[in-house]
Amino acid sequence: MQAATIKLFLVHGSPSGLRTAELSNWSGKAVAAPRTEISSLLKREELTSPGFYFLTGVDPDSGDRAIYIGEAENVANRLKAHSSKDFWNSVTVFVSKDENLTKAHIRYLEGILIEKANNNGSAVVVNSVNSGAKLPESDAADMDIFLEKCLQLLPVLGVSYFNEKIDPVSDSKELLYCKIKGLIATGKRTANGFLVFEGSQAVLEHRPSAVHSIKKRELLIDKGFLKKDGDYFVFLKDIEFGSPSTAARVVRGGASNGLTAWKNSKGVSLKELEENET
Repeated sequence: MQAATIKLFLVHGSPSGLRTAELSNWSGKAVAAPRTEISSLLKREELTSPGFYFLTGVDPDSGDRAIYIGEAENVANRLKAHSSKDFWNSVTVFVSKDENLTKAHIRYLEGILIEKANNNGSAVVVNSVNSGAKLPESDAADMDIFLEKCLQLLPVLGVSYFNEKIDPVSDSKELLYCKIKGLIATGKRTANGFLVFEGSQAVLEHRPSAVHSIKKRELLIDKGFLKKDGDYFVFLKDIEFGSPSTAARVVRGGASNGLTAWKNSKGVSLKELEENET
């Protein structure tokens, strides 16, 4: 991504409250707010325009981070319909300042974002379908550039589910290992949680009390991220979890304290490593 100047405006003065974000020389605009300020958000003129949005929160069943990605020709009206969804606690909206986003444009962007979120695997994607839309080549190129700017702003607004994952080779000295029954999973603490690397192994059988990990593992299996290989599971790609404990639960098949389950090559736990840093 190119260097950029970001203009943030805190509408009520709070960095976690209603706020807007813009990039220099860009026609887009982002508006974000916690659910507690949804009434103020819905009154904003920008939200009567076509746009796409992200509802973010926590999946009540698995305890993992969750995201819903939607689009609408009138975002404010569409958001009102999401009041029945109880998982989300914040919303981030993107619109165009020059009013050049069409229904086809926002459906195209929504489709790409849902696909990216599913492939990333760092959060439960609440969407049941992926609509998407085809665009003329020139329009698609313009929207790809628009999307790149959106992805640049999202982490600043607290939506980090689309971040590129780290290179495990260049950070090999920071690798951590979770071992159980002769199986080994390799991972690393990240700014967003914990990343388990491709090729890591996980136990095949769940523990009787493994309610949350069963659902998470089934989701990873359905997406083709976790596959049975003989008498264990293997990770087919890098997967970022919301916490070290969530990652450890999937690897070990039941409740686990990730701070003690993950250790470096010398056997020092993540908990000890973090305590030594403070």
